[in-house]
Amino acid sequence: MQKNTLLRPSHSVLFGETEIRFSLNFVDRKTLAIHVYPDGGVNVDAPLSAELEKIYDKVKKRSLWILKQQRQFAAYPPALPARRYVSGETHRYLGRQYRLKIMAGDSETVKLTRGSLQVETQHPQGSLRVQRLLQTWYRSKALTVFTERYAQCVQYVERLGIYHNKGFQLRFMSKRWGSCTGKGTIILNPELIAAPKDCIDYVIIHELCHLKEHNHGQAFYRLLNAVLEDWEFRRKRLNEMVEVRFV
Repeated sequence: MQKNTLLRPSHSVLFGETEIRFSLNFVDRKTLAIHVYPDGGVNVDAPLSAELEKIYDKVKKRSLWILKQQRQFAAYPPALPARRYVSGETHRYLGRQYRLKIMAGDSETVKLTRGSLQVETQHPQGSLRVQRLLQTWYRSKALTVFTERYAQCVQYVERLGIYHNKGFQLRFMSKRWGSCTGKGTIILNPELIAAPKDCIDYVIIHELCHLKEHNHGQAFYRLLNAVLEDWEFRRKRLNEMVEVRFV
């Protein structure tokens, strides 16, 4: 079982005159991993036995890469306002936008029809109920589509000596589209179903590559590029088009 102990307050290192702040988690893994999120936040997952001084040294060595990632994310459009879950809002599914249409009825269902995302509920004025119905619907669709894409992506990486037959888990996450644990468990965010299939493939392949290269170092990106030459375009498209909404 993974131990997840967040140390507060945030830690920091200096790169020239620039302060790089990061949160730190000690987890059950063998190597250190650095994550940069769309909001510019930095998180470090370190082995349980890692010494704080060595963690700082590794973060400082990756400073240029961290700053580059933050600049790339800063260039993306600003976050959209919070959802209200009322008729007329736009919601994405597999890259296409659909207008939300909330209807009163005896059933509690969600379906795509005539270019709209139709929600029928006994409580049409209850935004929390509509949100939960949509979340359940997205999760169901995600399971079906991700299963298909996972099977295809596993074949893509096998020629590079990466093998995986454990399937994946679904988990709504506030800052990640996917993750790969130290034990090789692939976790995917159901909200990724809002993205086009080529972007879904990018996330799955990204996590599968972590089975061989745990850190976001040069070796990892060489491996990712060998499988998916246009991964940067797909990542950019994903982050410009879709954002985490439910969490």
